[in-house]
Amino acid sequence: MHETEATLILDARDVVGESLVWDERRSRLVWVDIIGRRIHRLDPVSGAHETWPTPDLVTSIGLREDGGAIVGLRKDIARWDFGGPFRTIATIEPDRPDTRLNEGVVAPDGSFWVGTMANNIGPDDAPVAITGDEGRLYRVDANGAVTALSDDRFGITNTMAWMPGGRFVTADTMKNALYSYDLDRSASRLGERRMFLADFPRGLPDGSCLDAEDHVWNCRVVGGSCVLRIAPDGKPERVAELSCSWPTSCAFGGAELDTLFVTSARFTMSAEHLDAAPHEGGVFALRPGVRGVPSNRFG
Repeated sequence: MHETEATLILDARDVVGESLVWDERRSRLVWVDIIGRRIHRLDPVSGAHETWPTPDLVTSIGLREDGGAIVGLRKDIARWDFGGPFRTIATIEPDRPDTRLNEGVVAPDGSFWVGTMANNIGPDDAPVAITGDEGRLYRVDANGAVTALSDDRFGITNTMAWMPGGRFVTADTMKNALYSYDLDRSASRLGERRMFLADFPRGLPDGSCLDAEDHVWNCRVVGGSCVLRIAPDGKPERVAELSCSWPTSCAFGGAELDTLFVTSARFTMSAEHLDAAPHEGGVFALRPGVRGVPSNRFG
């Protein structure tokens, strides 16, 4: 299967599918539907599919070293064993009721990095306009201690990729920009922000993953209909086309880590659009000819 032959593997109909991760121990994909308030687990070979409801918006998920998960909810970070209760270990920005969590990824040191943003989801789950840069980046360690990683502000925090040589790549969806930071691992702080890729003309940057050649695969949401491969120097290298308009998150998986899986969203789409494109919010797979790297585990 070549990269231009991306296929739908699950008609999930997620409102906002996000935070895709491959569990190599169980050979399963794990991800969340933020507004659908559910967590998915899928065996892409057999098609076995499980879902669990969440008590509130569920914004991100990572794997734990002991086999469970670490989950970002609306404001809380919680330990969760598949099917069990959510056990809060940290609350992010408790004094800022108008923000919520968004992206969250386990870092190489076993901590969980999360980003915040102005809440864009109303009480009826309808979209709310974002009027300012309210987002920040945080690190949560295994004991639940929270550290701000930078004083920089973001419209919508997305993408977390740890590059070789101590660089960290992240994105602001609203700015159509990906940034590179020098990472002081000992102090768990980010250094000066530099532009990594700006103004790519298809869609906006959402979630990303790394391949084994240190390239970033970035989902292009809001009409981008593709995943963009970006070289370590920030230059666009190639585009993988998708039959969904809002790809949101991606992860390499499969026995050889050579399949790129992609989640998508149907948030804000009209009934007419969904009638014409019913697989929006589905999960897709393609074989781009490169392999990924294993996900990190919390703790």
